[in-house]
Parts: sequence; structure tokens; C-alpha cells
Amino acid sequence: WTLSRILIFWTTTLMFLLTYPRVLFVCTANVIDTIPNPLLDRMEIISIAGYITDEKMHIARDYLEKNTREACGIKPEQVEVTDAALLALIENYCREAGVRNLQKQIEKIYRKIALQLVRQGVSNEPALEAVIVTPSVEPTDGGSATIVKDEKLNDPAVKDPEEAKEPSLKETLVTEPALSTDTLSTPEGNKDTDGVKEEAADKAVKKVLIDSSNLDDFVGKPVFHAERIYEQTPVGVVMGLAWTSMGGSTLYIETTKVEEGEGKGALVMTGQLGDVMKESAQIAHTVSRAILRDKEPDNKFFADSKLHLHVPAGATPKDGPSAGCTMITSMLSLAMGKPARKDLAMTGEVTLTGRILPIGGVKEKAIAARRSSIKTIIFPAANKRDFDELADNVKEGLEVHFVDTYSEIYKLAFQNETETS
Repeated sequence: WTLSRILIFWTTTLMFLLTYPRVLFVCTANVIDTIPNPLLDRMEIISIAGYITDEKMHIARDYLEKNTREACGIKPEQVEVTDAALLALIENYCREAGVRNLQKQIEKIYRKIALQLVRQGVSNEPALEAVIVTPSVEPTDGGSATIVKDEKLNDPAVKDPEEAKEPSLKETLVTEPALSTDTLSTPEGNKDTDGVKEEAADKAVKKVLIDSSNLDDFVGKPVFHAERIYEQTPVGVVMGLAWTSMGGSTLYIETTKVEEGEGKGALVMTGQLGDVMKESAQIAHTVSRAILRDKEPDNKFFADSKLHLHVPAGATPKDGPSAGCTMITSMLSLAMGKPARKDLAMTGEVTLTGRILPIGGVKEKAIAARRSSIKTIIFPAANKRDFDELADNVKEGLEVHFVDTYSEIYKLAFQNETETS
């Protein structure tokens, strides 16, 4: 029986019968690789891209910050969180696709601000006005307090009930003659209370300023650091673009020569590479040898050199075929002794014949390039439609080249660099 033929079933968790045709199951997941295939086949996959930095800024300003400030009992004039602080919070602490962690960090900031204000003696509770009542004292037995009720409301001689009402309470608390009430009305007492009010007002107007310079005092040291390691990539190093569950990131491919000798051509790979990425590196090595033989027939670099290819960071597992074109560029840069363009990042799967195949995560990779101040990106031509569908604020300031073959990447990476140098 397929699930579509089951009309009614018993839920073991909710403990009641459900009519299947009337139920819509909505499931969420950060990655779908771990979902069993039989279950995945019965689902309709809706990919929802994460928020970009601009969107997170608006959400934080218009919703998260306002609600958190009110929940902590802080007035707007008592605190200022600058745009630079919010930007640093998003880029250095909260790079996840959503805003759940961003909300936690904002709540942490405002809780510490509230603690600072309390320690300074600032109170945002509404002030209670002191009302001095001079009651008519009736003699009592034993000096105990007594309640004098107002009987004017029941007096038939009074036509307007409002005239009979006292300006304060209907019932007045009267005690044994106490002179403490008289001290409140003295000029000295008024001066004291006025001074307290002025002092409280002075404390209330003090503002706590949060900017990028003191942000770590509230949320600790940054979790993420600058992804751009090199301002000018050296020979054998090229920047690629990767997709992760937290969004996009830049990915350096580093290649160096570890041994040289006739017939010692080989390739060693490190960086916790998965099986697919290892195969992609082998393909890149083969394609690089073919391209070098075509460009420089007398160059025996690959035949006589043992290469070591590494992908930082070594503690992070990596997999996927989209770094193929980056690996080829890194190997050719080392073989020819030419650095690639410093403002260039690329992504794309490569076949043995040099064709560039489409990849995923176009939006996330474009955002990662902007975050690392990269202006020129190379995407497969098959992903042009995906890039055109992106919002203008994501595409703004990016020079994107769409390629079908690696020969086009070679011209962008090396020939343009030779012309500018």
C-alpha cells in the first residue's frame, strides 16, 4: 500500500485518528542528503535561500531589536546600537541562513545593557506621585487607626454627586496625630525630593552606545574571521566559492611542488576531501596536463613533479565537484609560474574534455564573494538563469563571467593578469 491509498491511520504520538487526504505534512531540513530516498521521493522539495546581510539588517532593526528592547524594559533614548555594530554582529557572529542566532545575540546585548542601567541606579518604573492629605482627626480609643467614610454621597441635600466626591479617595486613612505628614510639606522636604527627582532624571538620560569597537564586550570574541587570506594570491593559489549549510563561503585551493625528478609526476591531496572532491582533483590534474602540453609543449612540469594539493581549513570536511575549475587554475598557475588575478573567484565542475558543468548555491556563492570584497566571479554558463533571478542588491557591484569551456577561464585568469601587470 502506498501512502496515498491510506485514508485513515492512527498516530502513535498524537494518539488519535487522522484522515490523510485532509492533512498536509510540512517538513524542514537544513540539508536533504540525510533524508532517506524512499521518503524524499514522496516529498516536493522547496528550496528557500537564506537571508542576505541587508535583509538581516532590516529584520534586526525593525523587529528583533525593538521587541528585545521592550522586553528588557529599556527606553529607546537609553541605548544606541550603531549600524556598524549590527553589521559586525551579522558577519562575525551570525552567518547562518536564518536569524535565530542573531536574535539570541541581540537578547544577550540588551540583557547586559539592562544590567548596566540597573547598576547605575536607573529605573524605568513609572514614578509614584506623593499626595499629602490633611484629614479631620476623630478621637479614637487606644490610638488605633480608623476609617472615616464620606457620607456626603448619601446626603439628599447634595444634588450633584460629583460635588460630593473628594479629589483623592472615597475613604481616608486617619491615624493618631502624627507630625510626619507635616514634614513632607515643609520647604526643606520639597527641596530634598526635587533633588532626588533631578538626580534620577540625570541618570535616566545616560545612553549606552554599542559600536563595532566594544561589541565583543557584550557578545564575546568573533566566531567567524575574514575568509580572505591573501590580498594578492601567490603562484599556485586560487580562490574558489563553496556552498555550506550556513550559506556560501570562499575556498582557497593551494598547490605546491614537493618533489622533482624524471618520471615522478604524482598528486597528493589533503584537507579532509570527500570522494567526489578527490575524483574532481584527479580530473583537474589530467586536464591541467593536457592544457599545459597545448600551451607550452616543452614544459615537463607535470611529468617530473610531485604535487601537493591542499584545501584549507583542514578541520572542515569538504566534498563536491564544483571546485574542479579552481583546481585546474591552481595547478596551471604553479606549472607556468604565473599568479592568477587577485580579484577573481570561480566555481564550476569540469569534465575531462574541459567542459564546465552547472553548480548549485549561486546566490550563496555570490554573497560570499561580496563579503570577501571579490568583484569578478566566474560561473558556468548554465547558471546564468539562476544568477539573473537574484535580487539587484545581491548582483550589485559584481562582474560575472559565464563560461562553457575552461579555455575561457584560462583567458580571464592569466591573460588579463599578464596585460595588467
